[in-house]
Amino acid sequence: MTPTIRDFKILNKRCEKYYDFLASSFGISVNLSDVEKRRLGFYLFIIEFLCDEQDLERQVDSIIDTNFNKVLNNTTDDDFGIDAIYIDEEEKEIKLFNFKFRESFNQDKTQDLNDAFTSSKFLNALSSGNVSTITGKPKGKLELLLKIINDPTDDWDMTLYQVSNEAKPVLDEKKHLDDFRVKYGIEVKNVSLPDICKFMSIRPKDLDATIILAKDSFMSYSEHSIETSKSYIARVKCSEIIRMTSSCELLRNETAIEDVDRLINAEIDYSVLYDNVRGFVLKSKYNGNILKTLEEQPKKFFKYNNGITLVCKAVNAKVLPINGNMKIEIKGFQVLNGGQTVRTIHNFNSKSKENFSKLIESEVLVRIFMSDSEDGEINKIAEYTNSQNAIKPWDLKSLSSEQIELEKYLDAHDIFYSRKSGDTGLESGDYKYKISMEKFGQILMAVQGYPEKGINSKKNIFEKHYDEIFIDNLKIEESHLLILRYFKILAIYKELGRRINNIEVLYVLYIDQNVIREMIDVKLIIDEINNFISTYQTDEEMSNVRKMGQTRFRTELTKLFVSKFDLHSM
Repeated sequence: MTPTIRDFKILNKRCEKYYDFLASSFGISVNLSDVEKRRLGFYLFIIEFLCDEQDLERQVDSIIDTNFNKVLNNTTDDDFGIDAIYIDEEEKEIKLFNFKFRESFNQDKTQDLNDAFTSSKFLNALSSGNVSTITGKPKGKLELLLKIINDPTDDWDMTLYQVSNEAKPVLDEKKHLDDFRVKYGIEVKNVSLPDICKFMSIRPKDLDATIILAKDSFMSYSEHSIETSKSYIARVKCSEIIRMTSSCELLRNETAIEDVDRLINAEIDYSVLYDNVRGFVLKSKYNGNILKTLEEQPKKFFKYNNGITLVCKAVNAKVLPINGNMKIEIKGFQVLNGGQTVRTIHNFNSKSKENFSKLIESEVLVRIFMSDSEDGEINKIAEYTNSQNAIKPWDLKSLSSEQIELEKYLDAHDIFYSRKSGDTGLESGDYKYKISMEKFGQILMAVQGYPEKGINSKKNIFEKHYDEIFIDNLKIEESHLLILRYFKILAIYKELGRRINNIEVLYVLYIDQNVIREMIDVKLIIDEINNFISTYQTDEEMSNVRKMGQTRFRTELTKLFVSKFDLHSM
């Protein structure tokens, strides 16, 4: 796609939102220009998407950029050409970032290849293992990377993302960057405004489409014989999927297309995937089997593909005279399952004009459900139909009714509850704070008595302990108070000039809510926990984070506070 000045401005607004969340959460009081605010917000926005990381503290922790940390922590350590380092321990991935944020839009401006080469200083230090000239946070991250890559028992992937908001990507980047890849043994990916536009979704307006189906290619379904609203199961040409999910509203509702070039050049409207649990995957690995079938056996596509599930607000069906075909008008629809199929079909269509004829030959199963959004059934359809595939549990739970309810409740208290990467809430929302679904799960785990469990595995929160923390023990009317208390504790860390440690903050919240019950100053709790960490003995040498991940640590810490502050008599 070709980005426009409007796309550039939308990105700027999105980046401003991210900066506002940063400033309110970390108490930033420095006066910055609008451009600098956007620049810092740009870092967070990109990291959230490319790392699938919605937790603001983890996003901030990954950023080593000199200017960013000068604003946030008043430090001036040289970043050596790398702006952020994100370490994904579950996926065994290391993601390095080099950001370039341009102040103005130029539709002819191309990414600069030299931006990647500015990272050479850091990569040379990583290759040599020499950290003598590096200081502060960059040094800490580099030492951690050295420990990871020098461990012979682990195999990690490392990628350098060269990210900018310029209108055009690097030209012929493979030719110029192959030597760079070989020298450092690192994959290099370029991300520019055309890529960013694909996942820069806003909460979508209703999308409508019209389709005409042959009378032998569909069947209707309803739960009860007297029910007036029906759902449909249909056999649909892949060329029609291109039309129905295109970014052109006129095209989506025009069933007789004379100029085929309009379909060949059609681009996907990514907002149609807003409710798809897989979200938006930048430069995703399009399913090789889907592409191969479309290329070599298009007529077999219907047999080999699982199909597409649509949910809509309304569906109107009308039998056409003479031929008896069915005209179906779909109002306010979303792709809940089969998003990868839709993306891959569009990708295949964009590769060459000849491919469109193969899309005409191929068909796909489409299920069209109409559901009352108020009863949460749309969310159940999305969750259950996608649970058959390998999807991260937190993405799956983002569609559950209790998560939707939480979002609505917290919105009324000026707190944005982030269930999806890249979403910044309602356009009219004037939010004071942003909290991710994962972070709130950790908070709930802590105040329900188990701070050590909340940090060990995100998977535990959204699988093993999900019902316990989000359904059985959650008092929704207290949720905003817990979040406000959490941000109050973060502000105290900032006031004390202490580095924010995620699990330590959870322990402070646990003691504050469960043991002390807000009767003792938070600063005193922080000091006591730090003193306890330094004296806590383990059988083997381990980091403070690993210490705090032990049940014994939590038990003994609790006994300390009960004894020291004579809580039995309170």
